[in-house]
This record gives sequence, structure tokens and C-alpha cells, in this order.
Amino acid sequence: MQEERTVLYKIFLFAQRMVRLYKHLLANGQPRSLADQLLRSGTSIGANLEEATGGISKRDFIAKCSIAYKEAREIHYWLRLLKQTDCLEPRLADSLLMEAEELRRMLSAIVRTARDNS
Repeated sequence: MQEERTVLYKIFLFAQRMVRLYKHLLANGQPRSLADQLLRSGTSIGANLEEATGGISKRDFIAKCSIAYKEAREIHYWLRLLKQTDCLEPRLADSLLMEAEELRRMLSAIVRTARDNS
């Protein structure tokens, strides 16, 4: 239970960073479509994990956590793309990529453990 709160908290903090980054990208004239994709995937990780914690069954929990994992993979893609196209400063991108990778690993472990225990 404590680990779950830690993951939820980290993902919530990450979502806050994505909202701030979205504002930053728009304020600096970056493509809105890319910023929109980043915002959607970066905030949906937490939304799906919140849904998972309120799941009605173990199967529902695993399904929602799997979606959160997929979104974590997607945000990694968007961050790499923004970095490689010079829409995002390399230092900031690297920091966010490391954080996204940590979240992806955590979610992968949650899904794996839940599947093993079902």
C-alpha cells in the first residue's frame, strides 16, 4: 500500500511537470500538436493508475496499469522526439526522459507482480 502511494505521488508530480512543460512549449512557439500529444500521454499515466487503484477486479487493475505503462512508453517517445527536433533543451529532455523511464520501470513491475499474483 505504501509503495502504491509512492508511485501515485511520483506520477502525479510527473504530470505536473508535463503541464508546466506544455505551457513552456506553447509560450516558446513550439508546435501545438506535439505539445498536445505530450500533455495527453503525460497526464494520462496518472489518470489510468488512479482508475486502477479503484478497479473492481484484479483483471481491471491489471488492464488499467497496463494502459498506464503504455502511456509511459508513449511519453518517452514524445520527449525523445522533442529533444531530437530541438523543441526541447537537451538538459531538460534528459531529466524528463530519466524520470519517464523510472516510471515505466515501476509500472512494468506493478503489472508483472499483479499478473504473477492472479
